[in-house]
Amino acid sequence: MFAELGPQAVAMLCVAALAAGFVDAIAGGGGLITVPALLAAGVDPVSAIATNKVQGSVGTASATWTFWRAGHIELRAIRVALVMVLIGAVAGGLAVMVVDTRWLMLLLPVMLIAIALYFLLGPKIGAQDQHARLGPLGYGLVAGGIGFYDGFFGPGAGSFYTLSLVTLLGMGLVRATAHTKALNLTSNLVSVVVLGLGGHVLWALGGAMAVGQFIGGRMGSRAAMRWGPRLIRPLLVAISLAMTAKLLADPANPLREMIGRMLG
Repeated sequence: MFAELGPQAVAMLCVAALAAGFVDAIAGGGGLITVPALLAAGVDPVSAIATNKVQGSVGTASATWTFWRAGHIELRAIRVALVMVLIGAVAGGLAVMVVDTRWLMLLLPVMLIAIALYFLLGPKIGAQDQHARLGPLGYGLVAGGIGFYDGFFGPGAGSFYTLSLVTLLGMGLVRATAHTKALNLTSNLVSVVVLGLGGHVLWALGGAMAVGQFIGGRMGSRAAMRWGPRLIRPLLVAISLAMTAKLLADPANPLREMIGRMLG
């Protein structure tokens, strides 16, 4: 498949991966760029999703490393959550093989709009931590649920992690973004293993795109640390709304069908 695409198409996919890595490091949702690019290049849908997970994991790892080196990640604070995310992502990866994902297409746009409205209209979130509403175990259960979703489906998981870290653990927006990368990396790696064992990953193409993702992840994480909530908050809103629009653009989306029936 790598040879069939040609150097120009591969180069364009690497550029798309760089842009996705930058966006992913700040607000998540980089798959909005890379998955359509892979599909446009002629990659089949399952392989596009699987290959996207591979290159996306490299970008997330790059961002995680950059945040950790800068002292924004405290693994001890999320050690229980990391274990629960690992378990949840494994369960999600196994469940996607036997469960219809159609119902998620109904709920996901609603959840993404809620996230956008929270960061747009909710209380101002700065860089400083606030009071935590849940302890490590309580939050671990929430993170495990998001990990299940990420292993099962994926879009918007980064936004869900960030929102939960802000509202439930009281983290400031920069620190929440940094810890989101560590949690997201865990669930992404599990997805890579599950999809890789299923033979759906185009490893050569994923490796080429991973170079762009790595560079974009470094750039995005540094931008997030430099500009803080002034950059992260509007991007979270924009990415959540963009994902909602993309989901509702699909004529087969059940929520779109429901709205159409109500209006018709």
